[in-house]
Amino acid sequence: MPYDVNQPPARSRRPVRGGALLAVAALAAACLSGCGGPSGPPEAGAGASPSATATDTPTPRPGGTPPSGDAKPADPGAEPGAGTGPLAGKVVVIDPGHNPGNFRHTREINTLVDIGTHRKECDTTGTSTNDGHTEAEFTLDVSHRLRTLLEKQGARVQFTQDDDRPFGPCVDERARIGNKASADAVVSVHADGSGVGNRGFHVILPALVKDGSADTTKIVGPSRELGERIAGTFVRATGSKPSNYVGGGTGLDVRGDLGGLNLSTVPKVFIECGNMRDAKDAALLTSTQWRQKAAQGIADGISTYLLG
Repeated sequence: MPYDVNQPPARSRRPVRGGALLAVAALAAACLSGCGGPSGPPEAGAGASPSATATDTPTPRPGGTPPSGDAKPADPGAEPGAGTGPLAGKVVVIDPGHNPGNFRHTREINTLVDIGTHRKECDTTGTSTNDGHTEAEFTLDVSHRLRTLLEKQGARVQFTQDDDRPFGPCVDERARIGNKASADAVVSVHADGSGVGNRGFHVILPALVKDGSADTTKIVGPSRELGERIAGTFVRATGSKPSNYVGGGTGLDVRGDLGGLNLSTVPKVFIECGNMRDAKDAALLTSTQWRQKAAQGIADGISTYLLG
């Protein structure tokens, strides 16, 4: 059943491929004609969800400074106890893509690691805008905002990294962190580095992979449900459009070459929030107000998935 942009989409009971993509395609079409965002990429800015506040800032940890791209909590490794609220008892792992220190450790991040099906580089430096705003800064800032929103609902939130280590973790370790936490959901936050004119967001879902040490059999279905939820709420919170260059307008892309997905044993998706190499997308990705809407859209998707 097609998504309604005014309410969370019904959970898909369709096969992993095919029908679910049509549902998100219908959502994209509905957004293009009626979700309130101007023409352009996913960061169009209008149509924020009622609970989103554009001027909100992440809640600082005790004794720390407000999380942002330039200042991190005093104790980034600390995890709050289980809260109260609709998500109490739920564990969410947030994976901010790329460590800000990776560019100083190119030898280490180029080391090959086992991603289940083959060996691949530990990590990359990530991309940046033309004027030097890095993906690593973006992912941490949005992740801090996302953590604040989820903790307000009672979720227990864990990061894979919070600029609290020299580089990494490698993609295989990122997967293990979510697995060890027995996370109810894992979301890896990213921004893309594609060509000029390529705009919009997309959510990356795990392919069905059963090879070597990789076996995504048990997570393909729930990960798709998580990804569909996030795609739908991201549209509504940001007024953004699905990618015009990946996913055929659905906002969803299935991949079997990412170690962070191949090695996960818990529901996990990536979200590419926009294209940092396109000037129009970059203007949104570097906007504090838009980042808050992006965090709200992701948080809404996670919470509706977890609440079923």
